Amino acid sequence: MERGEPAFRARQVWLWTARGATGYDEMTNVPAALRAALSEDVPFSTLAPEHQARARDGTVKVLFRTADGHPVEAVLMRYRDGRRSVCLSSQSGCPLTCTFCATGQMRFRRNLSASEILDQALHFRRVEPIDHCVFMGMGEPMLNIDEVVAAARQLPDIGVTPRRTTVSTVGWLPGLHRFVDEVEEPIRLALSLHSAEPALRSQLMPVNDLYPLDAVLAECRRYFELRRRKVFVEYVMLGGVNDRVEQARALAELLDRKIFKVNLIPYNPTGAFAGSSPKAIAAFEAELRRHGIPTTVRLTRGRDIAAACGQLAAAG
Repeated sequence: MERGEPAFRARQVWLWTARGATGYDEMTNVPAALRAALSEDVPFSTLAPEHQARARDGTVKVLFRTADGHPVEAVLMRYRDGRRSVCLSSQSGCPLTCTFCATGQMRFRRNLSASEILDQALHFRRVEPIDHCVFMGMGEPMLNIDEVVAAARQLPDIGVTPRRTTVSTVGWLPGLHRFVDEVEEPIRLALSLHSAEPALRSQLMPVNDLYPLDAVLAECRRYFELRRRKVFVEYVMLGGVNDRVEQARALAELLDRKIFKVNLIPYNPTGAFAGSSPKAIAAFEAELRRHGIPTTVRLTRGRDIAAACGQLAAAG
C-alpha cells in the first residue's frame, strides 16, 4: 500500500467492504491508526446516494452522483424465491439513443469506472446479501467493456458468481467481439434485439445501421460455441410495432433454438410507445414456442417507481 502498510491490508479492507461493512470503523482487524487515516483521506464510496424510491413489490431504485456530479441510477430487485438481483449502470446516460428507452433520451455524460460500477452493488450489499447481477442499467456495457469486466471480476467477493452475472448489449460489435474473445469466466450474455426486421430494428435502435443484426448474431453464435452457454434475447413488446404473430415467426426463423432463449419484456412506459396487450404477448410467446424457441415473459419489477427495464433516466 502507498502508506507503507503490508500489501495484505488492501485485501483486508476490500473484503470487509465486499461483505457489507458500512465504514472503515467496522474493520476490526485493521489497525485503528490506519482506519482513522483512511476515514480522513479516502472516501468510502465513489458515489453519493441522492434519492431512493421503493416500489410496491419491494424493488429499490437509488439515484447516485459521481464525485464530478454526474447522475447514475441502480436498482435492487427482490424476488419471492429469495433471489436478490442488482441492475447496474455502466455509463451515466447512453449515447446510443434507442427510441423505446428512457436512458437513451437523456444526455450522455461519460463511462463509469470499475469502482463506480462496483459501488452501486456495494450500496445494496450494505442493505442485504445479493446473489445476482445484470448489467442492464444506464449505458451500453460493450462501450465500456474494460471497466465492466473489471467490475464483474470483483463481484464474487460480494456474493455474485460469474454464472449469475449477465452483461447485456444492443449489439455494439467491437466490445462484443472482445467480450467473446477475452472473457474466460462464464458470464452470461444478453442481446437487446426487439425486431428481426432490419428496417424496423434500425428505426428502434440506430446502432443497427452501424452493426447489422446478422453480424451481431454471428458473434453470439461464436460465444455459444466457445462457452456452451445460451444467449438471452431481450425483446420489448411494443403495441402495434413489433408484436404481431408474423413478426414472432420471423424472429423464430432468425434464431437457433439451441443457442438462444427469448425473454419477452412488457413495455414499461417512457412516453414513446404503447405497450402490447396481454393477448398479443401471449400469442407472440405461443408462436415462438411453436417453433421450438425457449421463451419466457419477464416479470416486471419496479414499474411504479420508473425502475423497470428501459425506464432509468436520471435528471440533472
